[in-house]
Amino acid sequence: MTTAVHTSSAYTTDISRLQVTRLTGALGAEVSGISLSDAPNPVLRDTISALLHEHEVLFFRNQPLNSQQHYEFARQFGDLHVHPIYPHVAERPEILILDTHGKNPPDAINWHSDVSCIERPPLGSILAIKQLPPVGGDTLWASATAAYEALSEPFKQFLAGLTAQHSLIHSFTEEQYARTPEERVHWQKAKDNNPPVSHPVIRTHPVSGRKAIFVNEDFTQHINELSRRESDAVLQFLYRHVSHPKFTVRWRWQPDDVVFWDNRITQHIAISDYLPHRRIVHRATITGEKPF
Repeated sequence: MTTAVHTSSAYTTDISRLQVTRLTGALGAEVSGISLSDAPNPVLRDTISALLHEHEVLFFRNQPLNSQQHYEFARQFGDLHVHPIYPHVAERPEILILDTHGKNPPDAINWHSDVSCIERPPLGSILAIKQLPPVGGDTLWASATAAYEALSEPFKQFLAGLTAQHSLIHSFTEEQYARTPEERVHWQKAKDNNPPVSHPVIRTHPVSGRKAIFVNEDFTQHINELSRRESDAVLQFLYRHVSHPKFTVRWRWQPDDVVFWDNRITQHIAISDYLPHRRIVHRATITGEKPF
């Protein structure tokens, strides 16, 4: 379904042609008729925020952003996080680079939410495609709210009040990221600056009030209140449950696509079916609030 978004303000002419097309029953909408490279616009910002809260992930075609434009667009939504491990563009440390190919295969091969291992995990991430492989490289997102709402009431009650530990080095392991002396120094600094943290297994969205499953394969180590065997069993169930196809949307990238997702209530996975070809994306990550 395609809908137009209207507003009565000084910025009406900037977004009067904005169109929103919902993509699946669970999440995702394609937004067209606007340019993300324009100067910051508070009405457009608030409109996009409202759409993000409704659809959880927004897709924009034909948005050629340079690093400065990417930064300017993202920082309208909050402070930007600087990733402790990944490289970034020279002029903007807030814009990280994910450059994967045959000699540098992707490491994020599981369903995950970005950097859930910090005290204030990201509100959202904004990804811009820079180089596409000839085929493949799609990304999927899953709605952790739809997944939560599909759980039985007794299981929801069981999960309520549980907390889980999230760790940077659960994903960014010493074996993979400290292979040279220089890498070891960088990895050790990242480890020291990002000790494990605990978050609710079920978190509440601060705007919509919807509840979402907030554990993921990349960063979650265990559920604190359960034994190791109990924790492993529950986590494995939740990982499989969140990634069920009925809770997902799949995006086939085209040149200059940009995607903005609510990292608090979604998970995603990039399909690494393009190797040995190259795929480059840039990401801005918006700092969020402490989960509750």
